[in-house]
Amino acid sequence: MAGNFSGKREKNVKDFNRIARKITIVLFLSQSLSSAGFIAAFTVNALVGVDLSGQKAMAGVPGAVYVLGQAFGALVWGLSMERIGRRGGLALGQVLGVIGSVIAMGAVVGRSLPLFLMGLVLVGMARSAVDLGRFAAAEVHLPSERGRAISHVVLGSTVGAIFGPLLVGPTGTLAQWAGFSELAGPYGVGFVGLILAAILIFAGLRPDPRDVGRELARLYPESVPWQGTRSLAEIVRQPGVIVAMVSVVFAQMVMMVPMSITSVHMKAFHHPLSAVSLVISAHTLGMFAFSILSGRMTDRWGRGQVIILGAVVMMVSCLMAAPSTGLVALMVALFLLGLGWNFAYVAGSTLLADQLSPGERAKTQGFNDLMLNLTSAASQVVSGVVYAVGGYGVMALAAAAASLAPLALAIWWQASGRRISTPPQR
Repeated sequence: MAGNFSGKREKNVKDFNRIARKITIVLFLSQSLSSAGFIAAFTVNALVGVDLSGQKAMAGVPGAVYVLGQAFGALVWGLSMERIGRRGGLALGQVLGVIGSVIAMGAVVGRSLPLFLMGLVLVGMARSAVDLGRFAAAEVHLPSERGRAISHVVLGSTVGAIFGPLLVGPTGTLAQWAGFSELAGPYGVGFVGLILAAILIFAGLRPDPRDVGRELARLYPESVPWQGTRSLAEIVRQPGVIVAMVSVVFAQMVMMVPMSITSVHMKAFHHPLSAVSLVISAHTLGMFAFSILSGRMTDRWGRGQVIILGAVVMMVSCLMAAPSTGLVALMVALFLLGLGWNFAYVAGSTLLADQLSPGERAKTQGFNDLMLNLTSAASQVVSGVVYAVGGYGVMALAAAAASLAPLALAIWWQASGRRISTPPQR
């Protein structure tokens, strides 16, 4: 690998710029293709759960199983990607998603709930591999550009958020035309999208981001805080890692609690499904569409300041949502909730990338996403319980209170002057 980047430092800079652009574009396209399949399936998972079980109480089970698959996948990829590389891990994850999509589709046709849930576990593992792609983009960039690199990959989810739901109807119609249940059709989106994404990753993600990141750390030792490899137990005790992980995990919690119950809250006030769809679309727009902005802010203003902004926006959104029953108020509140999540997620992920040496990245980032996905699963359960006991307002206020954790830590991080020192722009 070192031979590929030999020569003068100026030539190295040009080589790395070209390679980093190529890798980031490949990851963006892969994220776009994969997320379309994930979101198409997400749209009908609850409906399939009810249809195959005959019980409304089973509506949330597919989502919980899917998220647990994500959590397990994050652990697997975190432990294996340092050995098999980012390209191998991402491609293998997407192949598992292809298999999971086939199993889920066959289970809907054959009316087997256990088989359907097994397929969702594999699709969830694929999703966790794809989500770790943001860190692959970060490690091929110097600290001064990592926020934008992560945001470009996250932006790929916007494509999936737009086209995934639009493909549900046509693929359902196609499944009916073939003589199968219309609910089987959307899983075909994941099947095709993940095949294309896997081919793209395997063919286009060269050289492996792991190797590029190692060479960057060798040529620019000032870009990493540590050249050795610490144990995970030691890493997670570092202040910067704590701030980063708490920011990402709590942002996920604050986002999931209101989002997962808003549709139920709106139905209780007799809003039509079209209105519910508008609110969720506004929320998704906030989550992904402004990723480029959050990435630039993270690189220019600093990680801590953007985490603070994200936490404040999430708190305001929850306080707005608490008393709201009207369409416009809920659209604005859920849009801001998604936007605040994006700020904290991109800045927190970037801060985590800053704290790690090349040999520490895969396991620590996998552990981070394990905690994120376990929190996501727990938040969906807890939000339902709080809603049933105290109502939507109490639930939203609880989410607002949870946003104080990343806010307080990020303020402390800024006040103590613990900011990553970045080398000059390339």
